[in-house]
Amino acid sequence: QVQLVESGGGLVQPGGSLRLSCAASGTINRYAMGWYRQAPGKQRDLVAQITSSGSTNYADSVQGRFTISRDNAKNTVYLHMNSLKPEDTAVYYCRADLWIGLRYDYWGQGTQVTVSS
Repeated sequence: QVQLVESGGGLVQPGGSLRLSCAASGTINRYAMGWYRQAPGKQRDLVAQITSSGSTNYADSVQGRFTISRDNAKNTVYLHMNSLKPEDTAVYYCRADLWIGLRYDYWGQGTQVTVSS
């Protein structure tokens, strides 16, 4: 069982930056880690993902503005968000996903990011 706790959300002006953190209660080095977001009335969508080997992929809407990284020694994943736009406003969730014959899939409780002037 892995528990995930997100932090770093808040209110920021358009064009600003935030760094989200996702701290895991257990070892995550074998997990693919992802950040998802859900705006009111919309589905939860993938924002960025980083595999156990460090490969990354991003949603088109955040490519070039957001960067996902991981520190396995600290069991923590980060999402660096730059040039924030009002449409980035959402609850951001962290996910840990592992398939080794059985599926291990864990989610955090989310952190609110609001981009507004």
